[in-house]
Amino acid sequence: MKKIYTLTFLLTSIVLTAQDSTEVATNKKFTLSGSIDTYYQTYLTASDDSGQSFGTAFANQTGFALGMGNIIASYENGKVGAVLDLVTGPRGAGATFSDDIVDGIVNQAYAYWNISESTTLTFGRFNTFLGYEVIAPASNFNYSTSYLFSSGPFSHVGLKADFALSDDFSLMLAVMNPWDTNDTSTTGEYSFGAQLGYKGQFLNLYYDSGANNGLGFEVDYTGGFDISNEFFLGINAAYETSSYLYDEDGVELTDDFSNGFYGIALYPQYTLSDELSIGLRGEYFGYHAEDGEDLPSVIGATLTGSYIVDSNLIIKPEIRLDSWSNNDAAFFDADGEDSSSLAAFTIAAIYTF
Repeated sequence: MKKIYTLTFLLTSIVLTAQDSTEVATNKKFTLSGSIDTYYQTYLTASDDSGQSFGTAFANQTGFALGMGNIIASYENGKVGAVLDLVTGPRGAGATFSDDIVDGIVNQAYAYWNISESTTLTFGRFNTFLGYEVIAPASNFNYSTSYLFSSGPFSHVGLKADFALSDDFSLMLAVMNPWDTNDTSTTGEYSFGAQLGYKGQFLNLYYDSGANNGLGFEVDYTGGFDISNEFFLGINAAYETSSYLYDEDGVELTDDFSNGFYGIALYPQYTLSDELSIGLRGEYFGYHAEDGEDLPSVIGATLTGSYIVDSNLIIKPEIRLDSWSNNDAAFFDADGEDSSSLAAFTIAAIYTF
């Protein structure tokens, strides 16, 4: 009887141990994803060899060109996990302020801890919470990027806390190195960020001292609305102040926020079918100064089509026209003369996995 009881206990222990091991194993999750993009671009109002571009981040070459390749490795074990996002190519180098477009570059590298169902801490380097657009082209509708996105920070290094306050409200608080200081901060300064979300609408705040070419203060709204099942309208608006002014002795005015930028961008998008959609980015962007100087501003219109070849490959043809006011020498025309506008045709291929 004792032998039978012992055997039964042993078998039960094995089963329970196996169940525990299965539960532990199921709590561990490793995923690998990424994207590759490339494009062809030609100017419609200028020569392709004029050496000019729109002045926004990425996709600023003519002819056939590479965007970037990225691989995102994510590992989760219970309440904790880590993400490593490696990028290469011109877009990756531009996003990380690197002169090397060949070697792998760290875009994101962070660890996180889900303290509870409503609170998560993230520590490391992560892409910015500001703006409507992001670095990875697969997550944007338009292939080229806006002035608002290009003028703000791309990434941060620091600590942030995300709180799910309710089903509708969310809050994020962060302390970080100053603007686009993606490695070690040698200035002894820090920046602060906050985001309040409500039903897909986000109010974003960022602050650093403005010294050492810092960003200063930026308030940013990002959101969108489903007008119908087929029609979506995205919105981005921002106002930024920075202290890029210097006194008569060449000393930077770190305590007087003066120059900065402002703008608004609308993103109407219409779905024609499961495979085909079309979208427009209309943007007004300008610079401001404390002394009231009439600084340049630009109106940009970007029409983009998106065709899903299959679930992984997307083809995006795009026509873009930017026109500056108070800046007749912003671009060159086909004759090499000063021009306030530039138009281009681009077709991009994006593969995700």
